[in-house]
Formats: sequence, structure tokens, C-alpha cells
Amino acid sequence: MRRSDSHLDFDLELAKKQSNENPVYYVQYAHARICSIIRMAQDRGIALPEYTDIDPALLKEPEEKNLIKILVRYPEMIHGAVSSLEPHRITFYLNELAGIFHSYYNKNKVISDNMNLTKARLFLVKSIKFVLQNALNI
Repeated sequence: MRRSDSHLDFDLELAKKQSNENPVYYVQYAHARICSIIRMAQDRGIALPEYTDIDPALLKEPEEKNLIKILVRYPEMIHGAVSSLEPHRITFYLNELAGIFHSYYNKNKVISDNMNLTKARLFLVKSIKFVLQNALNI
């Protein structure tokens, strides 16, 4: 989580904690939450939508807009991290994305009685899952 030219203090106890204090756990927990949402949708017979299946105008909550904005920044952030040899940018980005997602999850139901809204939100969380997975693989 630090620049390569900064001092590193590694806290082994923090690295072993499964709490929000541990940045790796925090990001992995966001991914696990999304997997759980997707599994719940599939258990209810709701197929994961493609972009052509949704109305993006339904995503109008402030957190949804913030999530979309940060997702759009992903390619640029990766390019910047690579070109400047600063891999810590990826960890900052992931923590920011996870934080916005956790806040969104705590305020909004992804799966609801409104099927159009559910599909739009499922597409959003599917997109977040893709970015989390991709960045964690890096």
C-alpha cells in the first residue's frame, strides 16, 4: 500500500486479522459479498443481465453514480500504475472501490421486487466483481 521508495512497517498481526482494518480482507470481503448476491439471485431464478438487458438510468442513487465513476477510472488507473511503476495505486483503488461498495450495500438492496432495478443493480455488482477479480489477479 506504499510507494516503493517509502519506509515499510509490516504488521503481521494486522495481516492475519479478518476485519475491516486489514485492507486485503476488506477488498476480499467486498468480492465475497458480491458472489453471495449473485448466488442469491441465481437461487431465485434471476439470470445475470448483460448491458443490453438493463436500463442504466435506473442507477441514480449517489453511491451508484460513485461506483460507476470509479469503475470507469479502472483502465486509466492501471495504465498510470504501470507507466509510473507504482503498484500501490492498485491497492488504493481497490480500497476505495471496496469502501464505496460496502457503503452502497449497507444502504441499498440489490435484489428487490422491482425486476428492472434488480437487473440494473445486478449488472453493476457484476461489473464491480469483474474489476475486483481482475485487479486482485494483478
